[in-house]
Amino acid sequence: MEILRCENLSKVYGTGDACVKALDDVSFSVEAGEFVSIVGPSGSGKSTLLHILGGVDKPTEGKVFIGGTDIHALNENKLAVFRRRQIGLIYQFYNLLPVLNVDENIVLPHLLDGRRLDRERLDRIVESLGLTERRNNLPGQLSGGQQQRVSIGRALFNHPAIVLADEPTGNLDRKNGAEIVRLLKEANRSQKQTLLLITHDESIALQADRMLCLEDGRIIRDERIRLTGGDVQ
Repeated sequence: MEILRCENLSKVYGTGDACVKALDDVSFSVEAGEFVSIVGPSGSGKSTLLHILGGVDKPTEGKVFIGGTDIHALNENKLAVFRRRQIGLIYQFYNLLPVLNVDENIVLPHLLDGRRLDRERLDRIVESLGLTERRNNLPGQLSGGQQQRVSIGRALFNHPAIVLADEPTGNLDRKNGAEIVRLLKEANRSQKQTLLLITHDESIALQADRMLCLEDGRIIRDERIRLTGGDVQ
């Protein structure tokens, strides 16, 4: 079942001689439960694409459908609600609130949505992230790897239709980076969580089901890496 479709996305910054085309007529779709890596050189449009897919930025042209909803046709209030409920965002720089502890950072978007807190789910997520002994700690009392685990928990807590991760291992050493990828893959495999992940690390990209390669704002390659069951194609 298709969970994401983007049609003819373009994004232009500036005008005249200062005009920069960050995305140039990008179209693709993603099936529910897919793990898709997005690669390409710096300036190729990867982060711009992810921000548009996540409703954080608007395309100059084109459409994005998530679960059949044209997200950029929504007004700002409706888009904010849609993002909280349907899109999990994970950034390189964690974006945790420094005055909130682990539990509070994980559930904040859920509570902002006015929904009842599912404490059993919170307990399961905190345990799966290996943060049970740290749940009362503030971000400043956590390592970089632990902070990124909190951001993963926050992204997953609402059962989003799709998780978008922008270089989630970029600020971590190899050991912690590998653990973050393992946690994301586990959510993808066990919960059928759809995942799009930007990375410069080829070894991470090749763990996905599929890889999109961007260059100069265009998709130049769309490859199936793994068949069901994990075989390399």
